[in-house]
Amino acid sequence: MFSFLSTNASAGARLSLLQLSIAGVLWGTAGVVVQVVAARTGLGAVQIGFYRLLFAAGTMLLLGLPARRQIWAAFRSAPGAVITAGVGLAAYQALYFVAVRLTGVSIATVVSLGLAPVLLSAWETIRTRQRPGNAELGASAAAIIGLVLISSVTADGATTDDSATGSGMTAAGLGLLAAIASGTVYAASTALSRRTTQGVPPLILTTLSCTIGAIALAPIAVARGVAFAPSFQPIALLGYLGAITTALAYACFYTGLRHTSGSVAVVVTLLEPLTAALLAVLLIGEPLALPTIAGGLLLLGAVTTLYLGAGRSAEAPAPSGQPALTE
Repeated sequence: MFSFLSTNASAGARLSLLQLSIAGVLWGTAGVVVQVVAARTGLGAVQIGFYRLLFAAGTMLLLGLPARRQIWAAFRSAPGAVITAGVGLAAYQALYFVAVRLTGVSIATVVSLGLAPVLLSAWETIRTRQRPGNAELGASAAAIIGLVLISSVTADGATTDDSATGSGMTAAGLGLLAAIASGTVYAASTALSRRTTQGVPPLILTTLSCTIGAIALAPIAVARGVAFAPSFQPIALLGYLGAITTALAYACFYTGLRHTSGSVAVVVTLLEPLTAALLAVLLIGEPLALPTIAGGLLLLGAVTTLYLGAGRSAEAPAPSGQPALTE
């Protein structure tokens, strides 16, 4: 049961990037679904995030029931790393939601998602004492510029009510700090998860991190109120958020991380905001703005560059002094 998404070392860098791309696209579908659930239930983003992790944990625990001994053994083999990964998963979501509430979607997305590849590139440069290759640096820059362009479309009207009051500057400052913290946690969690996936099977890590994340987020969600009038559509959509955009997406993410550097991984998963923007155009009727088109092309170009670079690095060893995309 737990082998259907597993890959071995010979599967190739391109397969890892494909798995990371799937994760980014699946995460991107969550935004529209969250809007529908919030409108139907009155739940806030943090409560929906809690249900998302809860449904994901339930799905993975059910699928992993035959492998429960392996799950427990994996937890006992690296409890600190597994707990940190789960808490990091919950903390990233909570901090991001706080940043969105205080600063708006545009600033929160650019700072949180844009900061992660920069921090990971810096960390990997320090750790390996080798700077990233020119193709990877160019792809990262193009992806971040694309992210800024896509997010700028939501800038108008994205500010909170507090911005019109005397406390607006304080709220904006706190929101910016939350976005920075969110991006930092995302980067740190990705780096740690990459190490953890070398010893813990990705699907088992997904099970443990979603379960621990749901437990970590529960006190905040319960304090804000998690009750809602149950009906089929919201429950089905929460199930989709948990089973598909979290359980399946993180299984792909952790699997892809095994053979890809963290900085490359977070660049590829920037397909998330592009997917969200396209779905908003197709399903909600938002206009397709020029910055969205330009940003989308830059993001797709960045991911394509990484795919091509991964193929070249898989076919031949990297020249002396030039690090490969995969580690």
